[in-house]
Amino acid sequence: MQTRNPLLNDFAELMTDAFGAAQAVGDEARTAMRAQADRFIADMDLVSREEFDVVKAALATAREEIETLNARLAALETAGAAKPAARKRKPAAKSATPKSTD
Repeated sequence: MQTRNPLLNDFAELMTDAFGAAQAVGDEARTAMRAQADRFIADMDLVSREEFDVVKAALATAREEIETLNARLAALETAGAAKPAARKRKPAAKSATPKSTD
């Protein structure tokens, strides 16, 4: 058996409105906190995940290239050390008398 009590109905309606208002205040607070956090992060000059991944890939490529160049340099240095140094030719001694062009 259900009884209709106007006092309980008014109280239930008041609580429903209060919970709706509390939810709206919570949503507004969440939005304000998110905006403040975004502003804080922007002030810290952080990079996005995508930018980080791009730079990380570029660094990996550069490291591979450096390793390749170091290997080539070591091979060239080894080849240069194995070859005897070429002796420089001394220029021919110039004679004191000029050559005639007749």
